[in-house]
Amino acid sequence: MNSPEITLEDLSIANPAAYPEVTQQLSENVIFTTVDDLCNWAKMSSLYPLMFGTACCFIEFSAMLASRFDLDRFGVFPRMSPRQADLMITAGTITMKYAPVLVRLYEQMPEPKYVIAMGACTITGGMFSADSPTAVRGVDKLIPVDVYLPGCPPRPEAIMDAIVKLRKKIANDSLQERQKTEPTHRYYTRPHRMNVVPLIHDGKYLETSPRQVPPPELVASGLPALREFESIRAIEARS
Repeated sequence: MNSPEITLEDLSIANPAAYPEVTQQLSENVIFTTVDDLCNWAKMSSLYPLMFGTACCFIEFSAMLASRFDLDRFGVFPRMSPRQADLMITAGTITMKYAPVLVRLYEQMPEPKYVIAMGACTITGGMFSADSPTAVRGVDKLIPVDVYLPGCPPRPEAIMDAIVKLRKKIANDSLQERQKTEPTHRYYTRPHRMNVVPLIHDGKYLETSPRQVPPPELVASGLPALREFESIRAIEARS
């Protein structure tokens, strides 16, 4: 059986390494666009999220940055400094003690900047919205939010979908209409409905009545614990 003949064309390289040549066609050398489209294309193609997390949602956010989901194809590269980031993903519960730190980090980010509220605890307080005295009922009380991502916690695919929706929102931005499109109403937040209660731990537990007088049950029992109670009171009186 004769083998097929191999010609010189078969041995040629498919993509030879050579200097690029300038074509003579106008459509391949000139691009017509607008300033808005050019700026939006640059912003949506190079989102730099801040490495910021406060609770369990950050575990999913970290998993999204792994090689399995390949977030680099969107041009998304996490940054450690707020001065180099333009996207904040609030991954986790925001407490009242941490709220000033969150606002400070947001103010340190350069314009234009965007926020994705990730998780139910960030959007409405989540499971802490009923009886927690410290959880903030919605991060939009503190900073403006562009995309709300519900879940407890959302999976990495959901975070990537939120980033895609944010890219579509950035693609429709306009430099002249930016002030008109700023958020003015907030719908996803929940009010704080807490009653003021007296302090339980006020630092004066040694002056409480159970510490001054032994309980009646202890006196009636005649147990050795009564002598121990009296010795403790004597030590406290000397100190």
